[in-house]
Amino acid sequence: MKIENGVAASELDGVTWLKSRFSGAQGDCVELARLTGGSIAVRNSRDPGGPALVFTPREVIAMFAGVRDGEFDHLVE
Repeated sequence: MKIENGVAASELDGVTWLKSRFSGAQGDCVELARLTGGSIAVRNSRDPGGPALVFTPREVIAMFAGVRDGEFDHLVE
């Protein structure tokens, strides 16, 4: 089954969703899951059955590098 962006996260059976230990108790977190084939799904924890975005490992690596470098800090300040 080819998984595309916008798939309902509830349809991704057998995945383990992970969230940061920095996530708040109010459900204000983003969760990630590794999919069969190596892609990575991302969902909003406040809507666990809602849409999931699916990225390649290279896309996630690039995003994490930008986050580590502070490229997106201005979006949340």
